Amino acid sequence: MSWAKRAVLALLTAAAAASVSACEPEEDSGEAAPSCVYVVTYEGRTYQDVANVEFTVGHELGTATQPPCDDTGGRNRSEEPSTTETAYAVDGISPTVAIAVGDAPDDVVFVAVRSGNELPAEVEKLIARSW
Repeated sequence: MSWAKRAVLALLTAAAAASVSACEPEEDSGEAAPSCVYVVTYEGRTYQDVANVEFTVGHELGTATQPPCDDTGGRNRSEEPSTTETAYAVDGISPTVAIAVGDAPDDVVFVAVRSGNELPAEVEKLIARSW
């Protein structure tokens, strides 16, 4: 891998890690607005969205759950319902590592399990191949 691709990959990884800092208010025209990291659970594992990944959607796996956003820290999470979306396999990657979620196979978000701020090696390889 070239030096330029490694630098871009490092920047993308750092940006993804920074987005993992969870829910924080964003400034929008002087007013605070809620902003949450896209998180879903599937079969007891928690996945977070990963940008800039080219992948192929596989077969339908089941249902993934998106918990309510708790961006204020004081709101009762039971006040907002969880939502569900269809979970799909990602060709070439185990569902224990990454899945795609959405309403239809052509309208999905790539999500992966993280270890701290680290992405699994399989996901890093997909990102590198996307460049």
